[in-house]
Amino acid sequence: MSAVQVVKLDAVESIQLPNDSWSKMVITDNTVVGNTSSLGYSVFKPGTELVSVSHEVEEVAYVVSGNGELRLIDDVVLFEPHDALYIPPNTWHAVANTGDTDVIMVFGFPHSDYPLTERG
Repeated sequence: MSAVQVVKLDAVESIQLPNDSWSKMVITDNTVVGNTSSLGYSVFKPGTELVSVSHEVEEVAYVVSGNGELRLIDDVVLFEPHDALYIPPNTWHAVANTGDTDVIMVFGFPHSDYPLTERG
């Protein structure tokens, strides 16, 4: 028996976001027993601006498609397809889709689920 597990995106419940956008936590302690990291998938529709958040752990993200901004307290970081983002722990940030197509992003945390998060 293999230790590799497959979690189908369609098998995971969506987290609804503003503007018909959504996110799914695909790899968590609910989908893979004994995991120590998590993986998510998000679709941000054009015009979507999320509320600012700060996680207790670092976050990494990969932009599959679309253009936008990661809005920080005192800076704006532009992103486009195939960019990888590193967000240090306790960094306030908000995703904004400034383009005219969906932003699709894969993200992860060194945590078994979505980590403790403050919302602005």
